Order: sequence, then structure tokens, then C-alpha cells
Amino acid sequence: MNNSNSAHKESPKKGKDKKKKKKRGGSKKKTTVEQTLAFKSVGEWVFLDQPSLLASLASSCVVDDFGVQKNLGRGKEKLVFELHSHSKCSDGFVSPSKLVERAYGNGGSKNRGSMFKVDLIQGPVVLPLVDVFYQFKIILLHTILSEGKWTLQYDEAMTLDMYVLCGRMGWEAAFSDCRYILKELCLSFNALCKYYGPLVVIDVQSNLKVKVLALTDHDTMSGIAEALDAAHRYGIKIIPGVEISTIFSPRGGSEPEEPVHVLAYYSSCGPTSFEELEQVLANIRDGRVLRAKNMVSKLNKLKLPLKWEHVVRIAGKGVAPGRLHVARALVEAGHVENLKQAFSRYLFDGGPAYATGSEPLAEKAVKLICDTGGVAVLAHPWALKNPVAIIRRLKEAGLHGMEVYRSDGKLSAYSDLADTYGLLKLGGSDYHGRGGHGESELGSVNLPMLAVHDFLKVARPIWCNAIKDIVHTYAEEPSDSNLARILRFVRTPNFKGGSSLSCCRELIDGCLSLWLTSEESHNPEFDAIRLKLSHISLNREKIQVPIGSQ
Repeated sequence: MNNSNSAHKESPKKGKDKKKKKKRGGSKKKTTVEQTLAFKSVGEWVFLDQPSLLASLASSCVVDDFGVQKNLGRGKEKLVFELHSHSKCSDGFVSPSKLVERAYGNGGSKNRGSMFKVDLIQGPVVLPLVDVFYQFKIILLHTILSEGKWTLQYDEAMTLDMYVLCGRMGWEAAFSDCRYILKELCLSFNALCKYYGPLVVIDVQSNLKVKVLALTDHDTMSGIAEALDAAHRYGIKIIPGVEISTIFSPRGGSEPEEPVHVLAYYSSCGPTSFEELEQVLANIRDGRVLRAKNMVSKLNKLKLPLKWEHVVRIAGKGVAPGRLHVARALVEAGHVENLKQAFSRYLFDGGPAYATGSEPLAEKAVKLICDTGGVAVLAHPWALKNPVAIIRRLKEAGLHGMEVYRSDGKLSAYSDLADTYGLLKLGGSDYHGRGGHGESELGSVNLPMLAVHDFLKVARPIWCNAIKDIVHTYAEEPSDSNLARILRFVRTPNFKGGSSLSCCRELIDGCLSLWLTSEESHNPEFDAIRLKLSHISLNREKIQVPIGSQ
């Protein structure tokens, strides 16, 4: 009503209003075009190794900055990027392959808190799952109350793959391109009615498959190869990454040092100097072991008996025990109820059982990432005590971006900081696989397509140069070790015509076609490298010898 009155009062300024409307419309059209171009550019990179999907980008359809969709012939699908995840190779709870498998099944939590009406009657209760996302069909759930437990069945008229569970459970049904997971149906029917009345709040999760996954284990890249093998099966693109533990030391010593985590994202070849990076990471891991031992010692002095062997067993073979492993040991020993309590009581920064490791300075870590062909991003800045000083110093060292987006939305204060210092605005779930309501799911951070596009605009030239440097080194010195540097984090591709390649140029050309666009890989520098590779052959044992010397 107010709108109609307002329009009536403003009628003498009709011409002026038209100009305003035209201006708003023009702005909206510009944004849509920008999103469309961003989506196509990102899609071209995502589907480099999937030509059939790459060809379908021409029929893309952009809806808005948070829901960019495209038609792949199997329904609408979103390009979900997960840029912060962990496996059991550091302090995660799942293997790299299981992480990829979960990323394939999960890809973004939507529509939490959707409401469904429950008829207060005895016997079957019908819950219609409304058309909540991407305009899928309506699902009918028949809820049957039995001995205070929920049993969920489905309408047989629909084509669903269904898993039926009882009691404390989660329900999931798979159909078409989407799955819906309904959680928190562990309360009895009477309890639900008591607390919610005729309205029941059900946690609904719409799962869109993650398309790009960055594995960023703490201070190790040992899980990348396994993740790549799994990703090949599921059609997921892997960004080799690592989260480096560092320390920030304020100038002048007026304030205490502060732990800072920096994410590094690399090309498909990995770091240009893997040995240099690995040496730094190995030192950090060695320091983590000593740190964890000191924590166990302090806990024992606090009359909380804990065995070092227990912590090592939890960490697993080949994994440097860390603070989270100590926390898990505290839980298993019965000293605390959960991980949150372990940290809040004993293991928080500066806590009674806290200990430091041998982390490098944050600025040096950022410089190392830049020097080895990576993109440096500050992780979870909201956890820092002195974020402004840290961001300013790291920007001077070459920092490219910072996390701004979380599963609960964008943090405006940190978005403003990113704008102030000219940094990319990124984010990820920081998924560890520990479970529980406090952890964000893989793919749950809604990165705007424009933010992803900005990230790749910065990253792709860096990665292209890194790949060029690594391949050039091999062309100059065609040794097994230099070839291994090229293929360190990559599945050897299967090329048409079988595996018999006459020269290394064919192998490298095949790899480059999966890593770089035609525009990126066809320039004078790469052409010169190709010429040199044409004179190098691969024998059956994959030993490189110059063709002229055979």
C-alpha cells in the first residue's frame, strides 16, 4: 500500500523516475554480464580435462552471484570450490581418498531451518519436502512413530535410492543430481510436539558435488597423490595445497608472539622447488612432535595422566602428532568430555598445557610460497588477536589474499580489511572430518563466482609460470628426477593411441592440455621448450636419453 501511495505522490516526477529506473536496470545488466563471463572463464579452467563438459559451457545460465548455475545435460549444477580441507595426513579424521569421496557427495549446505508441518495425529505422519532448491520434485516422506523412534520411508511412486534408519540417525535420499539429508530426527514424536508444537524444524542439506577441492593439510603435502587418484574417479579437480604453521613476532617486542596459519595453493606440478618447501615443512613437523611431547608432559604435571604412545597411535603412522591429537587423547582418556573442552581448559594458546613448536616467521613463509610458485592466503584471520598488524606485514611480504567467507556467511569487517590492503577475498570450510554440529561441511562456504574468478585471475599466471619453469628445467636436463618433478602431483594421463610415446614432447603436450588453456600454453617460451623436448625420447623404462645418442 505504501508503495502505491508513494508512486501516486511522485507522479509529477515521472520522467526523473524513468531515468533512475533505467540506471538501476543498466547496473543489473552489467553485473549479470560480468557474472556470465566469470562463470565461463572459471568453467573453462575447471573442465580442462573434461572436454565434453567444457563444450557445454556455451549453454551456461547465470542466476546470481551466489547461485551461478549451468546446464550440463543432467540438470543444473553449481561450480563448488572447497579451498580449505584436511585429511588424516595431518590432523584430519579421514583419509585423502575418503575426503574426496565426501566432497563428491557433499557440496554445500543450504536451506537450514526449513519448516515442515506435522499433523498431530496417531499413526503415519506425512512430511512434504517442499521444492526448496533448484526446483526439484516434491518428495513425500511417510513418518511412522514406533516405540519413541522415527522410521522414515518414501513414496514408492518416486524413483529414489533410499536408506532407512531408526533412532538417532540421518536420512538421505538420492535422486537426479541432488541429495537431501535430513538430520536431527533423534527426538521422539512427543518431544518434538512439546518443544515445537505443530511446526518441526528439520535440518535440510542440499548436496551439490564439489568440483574443485584444495587439500591443505597442516605442514605436509603427503596426501596429494592419494587425493588425485580418488579425484580422477569422481571427476573432481584437485588444487595441491598446504596450510603452513607460522609465528608472527610484533616489531619492538612490545606484544607477545602469535601463531598464524598461511594457506598455499600450487599448480598441478606443485612447488617449483619442492625440496626447499619440504625442508621447511619437515622442520615444522619435527617441532610439532617436540611440542606435543611438551604438552603431554605439562598435562601429566597437572595430574592428567596421558601416555605419549596413546597420542602417537591416534596420529597414525607417518603423521607428526599435534595439538589436536593430544586433545583427542584427553577425550579418550576421559579427562574431558569433548575436543572443545580439551582446548578451552588446557590447550588454548597460552593455556596451562600449551607449548610452542619451531614455526618459521609468517613473513618468511609467505615469501617462500611466492618464491616456489604458489598463491599465499591468510587462514581464518578472525582467530587472530592482532589481525591488522599481521595483514599489513604479510601484505608487504607478498600475501595474495585472506579468508573472508565462512559457512555462516561473509565477515564484513575482514572483507573491508581485504579491500583496504588489496587482497583476494576467499574462504573454505576448514573441514577436518571430526563430525558434530560445530564443524562446517565440505563445500558449505558459498564463494561468489566473482571471488573465484578473481582468485584464478591471480593464480593462473603464477601457476602457468611455475609449470613453465619446471618443464623448462626438464628440457634443459632431461633426467628422471626432473621428469618426476613434473608428474609429482599428477596422474600420468592416458593419451590416444596407447602409452607408447615416441618423445617427451608428446607426454608434456598431453599434460599441458590438462593443466593450461591453449592460450596459456602456446607462446614463444613454451614453443622453445617443445622444440627441445622433440629431441628427447622415452624408452620403455621411462629413462630419458637424447634421441641423437641412441
